[in-house]
Amino acid sequence: MSRIFDIDSPVMRFLTRVADLMILNILMILCCIPVITMGAGFTGLHYVLLRIVRNEEGYIARGFFKSFKENFKQATLIWLIVLVFICIFIGDWLIFSYSSIQFPKALIVALLALFMVVCMVICYVFPVLSRFENTIFNTLKNALFMAILSMPKTLLMMAVHVAPVAVMYFFPTAFPLVLLFGFSVPAYISAMLYSGTFKKFEPAEEPLTDEFSIDMEGFDTGADTGKDGGDAGESKES
Repeated sequence: MSRIFDIDSPVMRFLTRVADLMILNILMILCCIPVITMGAGFTGLHYVLLRIVRNEEGYIARGFFKSFKENFKQATLIWLIVLVFICIFIGDWLIFSYSSIQFPKALIVALLALFMVVCMVICYVFPVLSRFENTIFNTLKNALFMAILSMPKTLLMMAVHVAPVAVMYFFPTAFPLVLLFGFSVPAYISAMLYSGTFKKFEPAEEPLTDEFSIDMEGFDTGADTGKDGGDAGESKES
C-alpha cells in the first residue's frame, strides 16, 4: 500500500501531472486578465508543456515566466494580429446574420475557409514561437506550413481546443473543471501531437542551436548565420 504513495509510483506521477496542469492553467488565467498578455501566456504555456511531454520537466512557474519574458514582444505582436482577425470574423458573422442583404455563397465559403486557415495558424504559432527563434512573419508562415504538413493532427488540435467551450455550453455545471484545466489540458494534448512534428525540424544534437528551414517539398534542414536570416529560424535552447 505504501508503494502507491512513492514519488515514482504511477499514482503519484499522475497526481503530479494533474497539479502541474492546474498550476499552468492558473498562470494562464492570470495572463488573460490583461488581455494584451495572452499571447505571451500561451507561449509560456506551450514552452513548459513541450518540456513535460518530452520528460524534460523543470520548475513549472519559472519555465513559464522565462518563456513569457523572452518572447513577450513577438508574442504580443502576434496576439494583436490574431485579435484583429478575430474581430474581423466576428464583425463579418454579425453582418451576415443580421443584414438584410443577400451575400453570395462564394463569399461566405471563402471567409469560412480563411477562418479555418487562421485557426490552423493559431494552433501552431505560439508553440512554434516558444521553440524556435525567427521573425514574426516567418513564425506565422512556418506555423501555417506545419499545420498543413500535419493536417490530421492539426484538425485534432483544433477539436481539443474547442472542447472546453463545448463542455461549458452543454454542461454548465462543469465550469469548475474548465476553470482548472480549460487552457492547460488542450495545450497538453496539442503538445503531444506537435512534438513529433517539431522534431522533424530540430537538429539531432542538443543544445538546439542550429537553424533550420522548412521546405514544403520535404523536411531538409539548412543552416544560416543569424536569428532573422533563416527561412524558419533556430531552435531555442531548452
